[in-house]
Amino acid sequence: MTTPLWYNAALALLKPLYKWRIKKRAVDEQQFQQECLERFGPFQPVKNVQAIWFHVVSVGETNAAQPLIEHYLKLGHPVLVTNTTKTGQARAKSLFLKAPYETLFQAVYLPADQKKLIADFFKKYQPKMLVLVETELWPNLIAQANQSQVPCVLVNARLSEKSAKGYGKVPSLTVPMLKGLQQLLAQDQASLTRFIELGAKQQNSHVVGSIKFDIHAPQIFIDKATQLKRDWHLATRKIITLASTHAPEEQKLLQGLKSYLAQDPSLLVIVVPRHPERFDEVFKVAQGLGLNTQRRSLNESIQADTHVYLADSMGEMWLWYALTNVCFVGGSLNEPGGGHNILEPIALEVPTVIGPNYFNFQTIVDEFLNANAVAVGQDSELVAQLLMQYLQQPESAAVIAKNAKVIMQKNSGSLAKHIQALDQYLNV
Repeated sequence: MTTPLWYNAALALLKPLYKWRIKKRAVDEQQFQQECLERFGPFQPVKNVQAIWFHVVSVGETNAAQPLIEHYLKLGHPVLVTNTTKTGQARAKSLFLKAPYETLFQAVYLPADQKKLIADFFKKYQPKMLVLVETELWPNLIAQANQSQVPCVLVNARLSEKSAKGYGKVPSLTVPMLKGLQQLLAQDQASLTRFIELGAKQQNSHVVGSIKFDIHAPQIFIDKATQLKRDWHLATRKIITLASTHAPEEQKLLQGLKSYLAQDPSLLVIVVPRHPERFDEVFKVAQGLGLNTQRRSLNESIQADTHVYLADSMGEMWLWYALTNVCFVGGSLNEPGGGHNILEPIALEVPTVIGPNYFNFQTIVDEFLNANAVAVGQDSELVAQLLMQYLQQPESAAVIAKNAKVIMQKNSGSLAKHIQALDQYLNV
């Protein structure tokens, strides 16, 4: 498998822009240099060669891969995780860079997809297998895996109609990539059909469901939530979490909830913006609405008169879900939106509300929606009303949580199918 000349030329031309974007996002020069080291070489020192390498883009894919990664770490396999976003890497480290996995686990940024960089990365890390999660396909990455005789498997694969059209416009890249996969394990039949139509090998491609349904909250976050409830005197607070939010969702929802916050001093809203570069912006939004706001980044605690707690940290989403009574999952009210994973709060039996723009998780959300196991508000005012309804009517909240639990249990089992498929490349 070889990649087209035009693709590699385009990467070379875009490299300065890529570095400029990294510098713009970095909080200081040290962070910029650290990220450049991982993106462009000579890379971080290697903890373990012959690791199982999982490449995940951001938070959502990291969460999806969590049960798989955890399975192999528990068996004693070294694991390397690469991310393309800062939030994804923070989540991976928060989940696994701790006892008892510190010596087995390493997380770094994926190098830019240039031939020499990718070849040097393979030579240095010497992975045993490359596991790509969901739709994370890079031409030189897959080509180098084939050249290095490293098995390459796409797991929990999903492909929307919109994304399929995009891939279809560049067959010189898409067809060799898909044919370079040893196996493709799809979440659903629609995704599988799209992948095969784009060039995936039919005999190596199968529907095995979504491992997201096998997700569970790490015990460390449940324990931490219990501690915070005690330390911050949260037992009598009614807590709403606005999770993975984008602009202008915070502004609209806090505006919609402001009157409730004024009427009920026990009400508390935890806001977890999706992107760290927006933390200060969201703080100003809450202040502008006259809401008493504390910040996690300043190690501030929730006080008796706190209206809003800005969870401006990374890698702690499970903690906020474990604290909450009801939640909104963002990216679904804004335009064009697309939504984020609803299965994390549902795994903790938290009644969940979203907006109408959830096409990134269409199949999953529709199944819950049809079973009255998730609620959709068509605009911010209706979302705010639904959140308050579940807070004020415990029996209604219990019904939606119970229905959601049934769907989760019905769809579990994909993890075992993924493990069975991957184990054949590990001689276990």
